[in-house]
Order: sequence, then C-alpha cells, then structure tokens
Amino acid sequence: MSPMTRRLRRLRQSPGMRTLVRETDLRPRHLILPIFVSEVDAEPTEIPSMPGVFRWPTAQAAKPALEAEEAGIGAIILFGIPRTKDGVGSGAAQADGVIQNAVRVIRAAGYEGLIVTDVCLCEYTDHGHCGLVDEGGEVLNDPTNERLGRIAVSHASAGADVVAPSGMMDGMVEAIREALDAAGFEAVPILSYSVKYASAYYGPFRDAADGAPRFGDRRTHQMDPANLREAMREHGRDVEEGADFLMVKPGLSYLDVIRASRDRFPDLPMVAYNVSGEYSMVKAAAERGWLDERAVVLETLVGFRRAGADLVITYHALDAARWMAESSQPGVAP
Repeated sequence: MSPMTRRLRRLRQSPGMRTLVRETDLRPRHLILPIFVSEVDAEPTEIPSMPGVFRWPTAQAAKPALEAEEAGIGAIILFGIPRTKDGVGSGAAQADGVIQNAVRVIRAAGYEGLIVTDVCLCEYTDHGHCGLVDEGGEVLNDPTNERLGRIAVSHASAGADVVAPSGMMDGMVEAIREALDAAGFEAVPILSYSVKYASAYYGPFRDAADGAPRFGDRRTHQMDPANLREAMREHGRDVEEGADFLMVKPGLSYLDVIRASRDRFPDLPMVAYNVSGEYSMVKAAAERGWLDERAVVLETLVGFRRAGADLVITYHALDAARWMAESSQPGVAP
C-alpha cells in the first residue's frame, strides 16, 4: 500500500467527522469549582491576583454553588478564611466554623450537588503551616493527624459529602478514615491530596486564603517537584489507608505524573488540580490580548482529561461550563 493511500486527514475533514472520532471528551460534570468562604469579608471580594475569583461571605456562599449546579458542574470544594487564627488552628474543627456554617448555608439554599471540603490547618493557624508545630517550628505529623480527623468529622457532621485532606501528613488518610467511621460516617469518601508538590504555582491561593507560612516552607511534607517514583509511593500508601479518590497537584507541569498515576492506579477516580498560579497566568495573558482565553482554557482542560484525570478542580469551571454550552462541538475546545 502506498503511504499516500493512508491519508490521516480524511478523519479531520468536517466538524461531524472530528466529533465522531474524538478520543477525549470534556463535560461540565468533569469539573469541580473551588469556592472561598470568608468570615472576614462583608461583601464578595475579588482576589487581586485571581481576576474573576471572589472570597464569599459565609451568608452568600450559596450563590456560586447554585451557579455551579445550574451549569452542570460535578461538585464544589470549599476553602475557609476564618475571622481568628491561633497556633493550633482551633477554629478548624468547631461546629460553627466557617466551612461548617457554609455547608449549612449552601444546603439551606437548595443546593443538591456534591460538597467537598478541604481538610487542613494552614488557613486556621497563625503560623500558616499545614499542621501543628513544635517550639522549633517543626511540623508534628501524628498530633496533626489526630486534629485532621476531628476536622473531617466536623465537616461530615455539617453535611459535607466528601472530605479532602491536603496537608500531606504520613498516615492522614488512615487517621481520618478511622475518625469518620467511629463517628458513624462510614459512607463519607476521602479525596486525598495524595500527590501534592512543593510548587511555586500556589502563590495566588495563599493570597486568597491568607495561608502563606510565616516562617520556613512546606518542603518537609509537600513533595520535591523533581520526583515521580515518590509520587507512586504516596498514592500507594493512601490507597492502602482507604482513600477513595487520588489527586495530583498542580496539574500543568505534572501531566506526566497524572498519566503515570492513571496507569498505576486504574481503579480509583483520579483528580487533577488546575491550581491558582496556572489560572492567574492565563488570566494575565488574556487581559493583555496575548492569547485566546476560551480556547486555551478548554484546550488545557482537555489535556488534563487526556492525561488520565477523571475530574479537574479548576477556577475556570464556571466559564468553561458556559463555553461548552455555547460550543457547536460539545466536548472539545471549539
């Protein structure tokens, strides 16, 4: 057969043909919208480094949640900004804490979708670290896990559907699973931040959540960006401990990790986190007219899906869902 007999362009000649043979789809249900809920802000407050993303007063937290549900977005994930912080993050597990109250407000407004809650201490401690620390500033692993278990139970008690521990403590999934089961929440799944790198892409999030560490860094618990094999060990440990979802964070610089994770752990839902710095880069370039925001965002999200992510946490979720609805070629960047 002549090489020219096999003309690969035959399958690209029309929108209908391209849709017919498309290998990867993207739908609103594949997306999870992050929402910042705040006890500090009296009105919705736009985050300067994340144009289009707001800190929502607890009483108004239902507005973006209901918009997400209307758009068909798969779930929301809540991050809290408390009014007061202390050295042990005591507000994180309070029954009337910012996340706990936000869950109730969102449910009372009629939201019927899935609510995921971030389980960590960095937003609640005055030192900004993801766990309890000793006098020398070292993050204490096992005491932190006990605290994370209590936080997870308080979220489930408020009505959270899924809890998502993000601190990268050894044994955190096991500690949370045991705490949830002991409290009667055997059916509440754990979405583990099982592979979370010590990344430079988190800057805008730390501004949004007032969660930057006041001293040191997080390299003793978040992963070295150079390591892939270590990521497989982290996933494997969390699978053994009972994780129901796995995550790779960030996304764009770690597509190889997503692919390897999907291949090694095919049985659990895989989540990619399209993080704040990735969002802000696109926004900044789009504002300057350097790229087409709609096309780039949809192409990026398809890339996460192609790499093996079942779900993508992204600040672009509402815009992306709207663009998909407007597209003449559903499931792909037009």
